[in-house]
Amino acid sequence: MGKEKSHINVVVIGHVDSGKSTTTGHLIYKCGGIDKRTIEKFEKEAAELGKGSFKYAWVLDKLKSERERGITIDIALWKFETPKYMVTVIDAPGHRDFIKNMITGTSQADCAILIIAAGTGEFEAGISKDGQTREHALLAYTLGVKQLIVAINKMDTTKWSEARYQEIIKETSGFIKKVGYNPKHVPFVPISGFNGDNMIEVSTNCPWYKGWEKETKAKATGKTLLEAIDAIDPPTRPTDKPLRLPLQDVYKIGGIGTVPVGRVETGTIKGGMVVTFAPAGVTTEVKSVEMHHEQLAEGLPGDNVGFNVKNVSVKEIRRGNVAGDSKNDPPKGCDSFNAQVIVLNHPGQVGAGYAPVLDCHTAHIACKFSELVEK
Repeated sequence: MGKEKSHINVVVIGHVDSGKSTTTGHLIYKCGGIDKRTIEKFEKEAAELGKGSFKYAWVLDKLKSERERGITIDIALWKFETPKYMVTVIDAPGHRDFIKNMITGTSQADCAILIIAAGTGEFEAGISKDGQTREHALLAYTLGVKQLIVAINKMDTTKWSEARYQEIIKETSGFIKKVGYNPKHVPFVPISGFNGDNMIEVSTNCPWYKGWEKETKAKATGKTLLEAIDAIDPPTRPTDKPLRLPLQDVYKIGGIGTVPVGRVETGTIKGGMVVTFAPAGVTTEVKSVEMHHEQLAEGLPGDNVGFNVKNVSVKEIRRGNVAGDSKNDPPKGCDSFNAQVIVLNHPGQVGAGYAPVLDCHTAHIACKFSELVEK
């Protein structure tokens, strides 16, 4: 065992039929945590259902449906590896859920992969005023996902036309720039998620394609989507800040007791630490911390952990509470704050007295705009 690879989170976004599942399924299938037996089982089922041309999306559909049926799919299945990183794919399901999930940010993504379909009419539908391509990209940027990779998918449907590729790049560069991304920092990769071109191996179907490049701290170049993911700038994890851990759920586990679960955003959490939950105002000792059923010496930013606490009932703390270190600037509830608000699309007027529901980390709470300071 060498040094463990650093973990990063990516979210896959794009219009509804852009091929997100197929592309993600392909990466997970080829570089991922799905064991041979599961794949053989899926392939057999696919063949029996006449889906013999085993689509990669099938992998994802199976994982999703098993997850929906309450069979907890081991989250490891949603991972794949690059030479440098262990990558967790944050699932972005149906559209409305997607927005809510992104805000709750089961884990705030380090990079978004925007999948764009190259087919005639498909690309145009996605970036039209009502298309999801534009909205997803804007959401990702607004929610703090500052790195982006653009994969132009279904290139096989355009017979690998360089002219079509250039046209899409030009249009896409224009609109991601409006959203806030610098196109010079963004790798553009022409792929076929279904056939596998430029996913992991370089395709022979586009001799005109010279590779992607991005200029960030150091200039990076490559040809495949996997290389573009490997070239994501490593995120800085704020371990030196005070602990902030928004709770996603609180479980009662027989023989163990109360186990809050959530993602460490800043700081670290370890057994023996005395934590305070805000705004509940409950303080208690952490007995142990674990991740993926293994005990951890400490949970670091980015880790999804469960921790066992002493003498606290499940009724006292809930999703949306935030845990902090009681001895180091613990979190406190607040009655009001100033916010910069970006209006995406809203039917009516937004002014003083407007009463929306606020999603903040894992909390979901009604609030009211008391005054508009400036616009």
